[in-house]
Amino acid sequence: MKTVKSVYIDGQFIMSHGKERGQIISPLDGQAIAELVYADQLDATRAIAAASKAFVTYRESTISERIRYLRSIHDEIIKRIDDLIEVTIIEYGAPRERAKWASMIAATTFLDTIQVLQDFPFSVSVNESIVFKEPIGVSALFTPWNATAGTIALKVAAALAAGCTIILKPSEFCPWQAEIMMECIDAAGLPSGVVNMVNGRGEIITEAIMESSEVTKISFTGSTVVGKIIAKRAVDTMKRVTLELGGKSANIILEDADFCKAIPMALQAAFMNNGQACIAGTRLLVPRSRIEEVKALIIQEAENFTVGDPKEGDFKLGPLANNKQYDRIQQYIALGLEEGAELVVGGLGRPQGLAEGYYAKPTVFFAVNNNMRIAQEEIFGPVLSVIMYDTEQEAIAMANDTEYGLMTYISSGSVAHAVKLAKLVKSGRVLINTLKHDPLAPFGGFKNSGIGRENGNFGLEEFLEAKTLIS
Repeated sequence: MKTVKSVYIDGQFIMSHGKERGQIISPLDGQAIAELVYADQLDATRAIAAASKAFVTYRESTISERIRYLRSIHDEIIKRIDDLIEVTIIEYGAPRERAKWASMIAATTFLDTIQVLQDFPFSVSVNESIVFKEPIGVSALFTPWNATAGTIALKVAAALAAGCTIILKPSEFCPWQAEIMMECIDAAGLPSGVVNMVNGRGEIITEAIMESSEVTKISFTGSTVVGKIIAKRAVDTMKRVTLELGGKSANIILEDADFCKAIPMALQAAFMNNGQACIAGTRLLVPRSRIEEVKALIIQEAENFTVGDPKEGDFKLGPLANNKQYDRIQQYIALGLEEGAELVVGGLGRPQGLAEGYYAKPTVFFAVNNNMRIAQEEIFGPVLSVIMYDTEQEAIAMANDTEYGLMTYISSGSVAHAVKLAKLVKSGRVLINTLKHDPLAPFGGFKNSGIGRENGNFGLEEFLEAKTLIS
């Protein structure tokens, strides 16, 4: 069985000091495909020391040198793109098209960052002063299991562009993808110690990072609960923090929308990435007067969202990431039934013919009240709640009636009118009649969806400190 490399320090892969081992289970069939030797606190301490030493010289690197490193990482990922796609399928359960898209995003993010870096103003005149933007320092990057390669790329690229050195802590639940990304970074020829990786249990690795005064930046993507814990701990050593956390996004379909286009898009927004997406549009707000039309369209379109083993066919959804996720989704479907919601699509149990693995039925509830738990809590699976509204004002109020504020979707026959409503919703991004991703525009959330922004100039700024010079 493959043993995934979990520790990369000072320019080389080394054996973990930790002794604990964990099996990596493929969600496709529930079988073990690899094992991980967990990094421990000593590994993390060594990674911090290597990053601290490397920062002394890397902070002085030129823009052209950083661009060369970023381009080289992109090129190395492209060489391994087929490997990354296959591992994303067998380790995580992504449908093949999703795996291809996610893997290419991991590569092109480095080119996008070059575009930002070429024009970025590292010094600006402000009144009688010059403001310099300097690298913030040793940065700890925590990445999630639902978007492993892409999130590693997003954080690593921005930190490197800013002149920071890195301790990467990927999710221990998808370490094979992280290993490939780290092998690509290693092959790119960066100076030793600039990027380091320790993959182990979060509570153990985090302890060394949070205690260290040498680590000056935390960038975390994950659950709101864990993000708040990290933010509180970060204050003790005044670490700067960027948090990309959970979501419970509303999708508002206005009366004048083209429902034949909006409904298939709404299902895609809800079920993307097997439903395991912080940006998933899991609250569908529709006019009460159109509810029967909406129901008929959803029942019709839901048949296109096929579920199956991504290695066996071109399915829209694969399995959930692990057994814990599967159990969680089953509990929420049961909760929706208990709360009195009307089950229209899907339901409890596995789809027919999929007895092995962690496959769930894409599920749609109607007659949902916005106060129900299935409408308020982040389920992180393919479960959509359809909620009726009478007026646009009521729709906006319900969209904002959540502790989260990451994404909002609006479908309308008038973009100008949708833009007016977009200004009223409390979320970091609003998509109008589209599901497009803009890799250079800021991404992040209001309220419990996080602090700070990633992508483009805004993402680079998160790894810089401002210094004012007055003469």
